[in-house]
Amino acid sequence: MLSLIQRVTQASVSVDGQAVGSIGPGLLALVAVEPGDGETQFLRMAERLLGYRVFADEAGKMNRSLADTGGGLLLVSQFTLAADTRSGMRPSFTTAAPPEEAERGYNRLVAICREKHLPGVETGRFGAHMVISLVNDGPVTFLLRP
Repeated sequence: MLSLIQRVTQASVSVDGQAVGSIGPGLLALVAVEPGDGETQFLRMAERLLGYRVFADEAGKMNRSLADTGGGLLLVSQFTLAADTRSGMRPSFTTAAPPEEAERGYNRLVAICREKHLPGVETGRFGAHMVISLVNDGPVTFLLRP
């Protein structure tokens, strides 16, 4: 499992011109499920998404987490994040979980995050062509693994 997180002042995702998820200050997480990911990876990724300290404290240091700030979390499934790009000029997606496995894993991650982070977890729509708008704050971007 991979998550590319971006600290944002706002972010939204639309499908067919309709907004399906939107947050104010918080994290946008692009999420890829890899073959064999299970409950251990989903729990650990949720822990990392909610606990990773990327927000400034009173001294201006990245010392506060999403759980500390109560910010929003926008989770968007993105299988291309798991692409194998080591050779050639075209990505291979053999390193991404098959769609049914990926959807189950993504939905489980969403459920865990919603259980643990009541202020607000929004999502995109699995398998849809999505348009994401964001204002990256910093910019601050990290690639997380469980």
